[in-house]
Amino acid sequence: MGVFLLKNNKLIKYLRWGLLAIFVVLVSIAAYLHQVVGGGKSPSIHALCPFGGLESLYQIFTTGSFISKIFAGTMTLFVITLVVAIVFRRSFCGLICPFGAIQEFFAKIGQKIFKRKWIMPAIIDKPLRYLKYVVLLVTVFYAWKTAGLWMAPYDPWSAYAHLPEGLESVWKESAVGLIILGLTVLGSLIYDRFFCKYLCPMGALYGIVGKISPFKVVRNENECIDCGICNKSCASNIDIQHSLKVTSAECMNCQTCVTSCPKPGALDHQMGNKIIKPLTVIVLVIVVFFGSIFASQAAGIYELTPAPLQAGESIKYEEVKGYMSIKEAAESTNTDLTQFYTLFKIPENVPETTKMKEISQIVEGYEFDAVKESLAETTPQAQPVSSELRIRSMWMG
Repeated sequence: MGVFLLKNNKLIKYLRWGLLAIFVVLVSIAAYLHQVVGGGKSPSIHALCPFGGLESLYQIFTTGSFISKIFAGTMTLFVITLVVAIVFRRSFCGLICPFGAIQEFFAKIGQKIFKRKWIMPAIIDKPLRYLKYVVLLVTVFYAWKTAGLWMAPYDPWSAYAHLPEGLESVWKESAVGLIILGLTVLGSLIYDRFFCKYLCPMGALYGIVGKISPFKVVRNENECIDCGICNKSCASNIDIQHSLKVTSAECMNCQTCVTSCPKPGALDHQMGNKIIKPLTVIVLVIVVFFGSIFASQAAGIYELTPAPLQAGESIKYEEVKGYMSIKEAAESTNTDLTQFYTLFKIPENVPETTKMKEISQIVEGYEFDAVKESLAETTPQAQPVSSELRIRSMWMG
């Protein structure tokens, strides 16, 4: 029985790693398509990250609109992950998050290289754990204050998604984010889930929300053999071995401790008074998360890209996207091409097929976002409702 359980748990570990790998690949493909093919056909990494929903929360309640690059689907995704946190704790972090998966895979590589698992000294680890809550407060405060994705240049996940543009381009637009990405990868080689434990604002939020979840890992003292394998396997370095139940906000509900335990019945996942097997937990989380997304799509509120413009419809100048070519942007704003070049201060020698975000690579000192902001302040347009606003109103009901 024990041998069968160990084999079954090993298969569950491989299943979890396989799912995480799939999520990394899918999101990476979406990011590549957005950067290379064009944002109108694939969502940006900001739209795919639930944190964008939190960043837009104040804007939605005060103006009924989302901040730039955020759509109705992002808010829907944010709500779904909150529901998952309420029911299953930080399961999004442990079973779905692609950035967390990348860290975990690098941690496995690091353990192969160094032949051991490193643990941050407690005197450093404990204070650093609170840093992610500070990051959460700061990022939300400035997102709500600026009504924009002010954190993007410092976001390692955003830097990762823009790598298809080339390191030089990413460094120019997001040097700090690229540095943090590098530190996260290197840190994860030594300390498992480096960014998740110390810097991730969403991990901080899910940890807080997850405190009310009925799900928890429980240890049976009568069955436990004090081997310490659960502690060694925990990516969050929680002291499971000496706890009767794990309710820490650091627990990512990844099931690794339960599936690593060599003694049947010593560690279990429990909801209320009912024992839930690891495979069941994984299946439930995946079904709730993706089932909610499919239901939202069916209801028409899960949109991550701008809806196609209707005949005669146009967008405002501040809604011009970086993935648009100059010609596409002029047509979308219903502006004569020559006039558009003048308004956006684009030299005549720049081809009309050039993407707006790539003008700076041709024209030294050109800042696309700064030009948009100046146009928004000086040339307000009285135009039909944009496709993005139609999506917003649809989500708001």
